[in-house]
Amino acid sequence: MLSVVLQVLCSLLTWLSLYSSSRFWQKHRTSEWSCRLVTLVHGLIVTFLSGYIALVDGPWPLTHAGHPNTALQVCLMCLTLGYFLFDLSWCLCFGSEGDLMLSHHLLSVAGLVLVLLLGESATEVNAVVFVSEVTNPLLQARWFLRETDRYPSLAGDVVDFLFVALFVALRIVGGAWIVRAVVASARTVWVLKMGVVAMYVVSLGFMLDISRFARRKMMKKYSAWKVGEELPESIRRLPAC
Repeated sequence: MLSVVLQVLCSLLTWLSLYSSSRFWQKHRTSEWSCRLVTLVHGLIVTFLSGYIALVDGPWPLTHAGHPNTALQVCLMCLTLGYFLFDLSWCLCFGSEGDLMLSHHLLSVAGLVLVLLLGESATEVNAVVFVSEVTNPLLQARWFLRETDRYPSLAGDVVDFLFVALFVALRIVGGAWIVRAVVASARTVWVLKMGVVAMYVVSLGFMLDISRFARRKMMKKYSAWKVGEELPESIRRLPAC
């Protein structure tokens, strides 16, 4: 257990160091910029690592829920727990997030601590981490595009489409399969089952917000097309002659 605590502390210090370095080297940027940068790096690392564990290293989460943790799973849980402790503290300090995001972070911290204490069920929690974090880099990319005035572009449209598509396919549809496997598992403790269900409810809350956003964007695009604002660049920018 001491090694687990040390891994979590190392993870927390790593994310704090990355945030502090960004604040030091990019003094002209806001604190949110630095925090989002940390979130982007964490999202990329954890997406690839959790995907590798679930799809390659194993065990398969839909059939092995409640099994003992592997060394690689423990490493990922510690890495992610350190990040969520950092990000939750930042959110509380700056008051930047609403109740839904805070609930997501609190559930994440509780679930990660629980599987590390139990020494089991990291298989299904790793799957939850994967479907939850796979869209995170796209969310941060969208924010950075908006901050640099590059969001109203093809890149912004592609990022939005991929974010919505992956969220629905993995976090909602894939998440439902994970919830079903965890609830049906005889080895998973009931507290963790409730936590996984609660996390899925939070995802549905996010889905409601995303649906509203997608509807607004589609209506805006349709209105722009209808009045001729979405003409090709070669037509909108005629030669000045």
